[in-house]
Amino acid sequence: QKVQVLPQTVLYIADAETFSGHEECHEQKKARKRNSKETAIALEKLLPKRCQVLGLVTPGVVVTPMGSSSNQPQEIEEGEAGFALLFPKIDGVKIHTFHFSKDSKNRVFDESKFAEAGLKNNPDLRVVLLFGYNSWKSGATRFLHQIVNPLNEKSIILAGGQVESFTSLTSENNNAQPGDACGVVGLAFSGPQIQSATILLDQDVADERTAEAAMQRLKAANIPEHNTIGFMFACVGRGYRHYKTKRNMEADAFRKFFPNVPLFGFFGHGEIGCDRIVTGNFVLRECNDIKDDLLHGYTTVMTLIHLGSTK
Repeated sequence: QKVQVLPQTVLYIADAETFSGHEECHEQKKARKRNSKETAIALEKLLPKRCQVLGLVTPGVVVTPMGSSSNQPQEIEEGEAGFALLFPKIDGVKIHTFHFSKDSKNRVFDESKFAEAGLKNNPDLRVVLLFGYNSWKSGATRFLHQIVNPLNEKSIILAGGQVESFTSLTSENNNAQPGDACGVVGLAFSGPQIQSATILLDQDVADERTAEAAMQRLKAANIPEHNTIGFMFACVGRGYRHYKTKRNMEADAFRKFFPNVPLFGFFGHGEIGCDRIVTGNFVLRECNDIKDDLLHGYTTVMTLIHLGSTK
């Protein structure tokens, strides 16, 4: 007997070439390039109507084929690639999408929007994945600071990076961002059983030894590995260029220490994250009053999200 589990939240990421793709145009008897909105709509039609969908386009993709622990995670910096993570209803866990766009009329962000998005006054908030888009626009970096700084609390894991664009955000019936806008989209994970940790691999991490030492720091967080997902948010300047033509270095190092945790993510234009560990009782192992620096370049952020034990 087949058991089908319907997704409630979907995160999909693909590179620009994959996402545009080609389709046969029978009238002209030749392939034509689809635009991203057409592809997004086609994807969303495959999913339940009440499903929250967040779709991102990035320069490169990190993926574990079929999400299986028997498959090696791959850093795909060139060529077509993409993946989709389908989250079903999970007891004790709430996942929701959010979107903040820069208002050209107001320089100051209205922080009441955080509460509306479940990012403030939410004692169960554990992890926020943040993705900035159109980062090249004037004021984009300042706006990202306005979003990240108020959320920079020791009891919350923040991780993510700058993407090319977002293509789906069905919770708002918004299939594409305005071409001249910049902003932040993301996923928030709430639930008392969620545990998480992040580490930052800076420019000094440049060979196999230092990459594995970084993964040892993540391993030392003692996040349970069952029912856990790994995320890797790397700069486009890293990968094989940074490691002197050796490919898949960071994904291989992750796999060595976490052989049963699938790894997903992307290569982007800036990274969000820091060394931060939030354990079961939510006491940070190393805590001080100084706010962590969360915005970086030429780095990689590795994140573990444990969604609790399954029955």
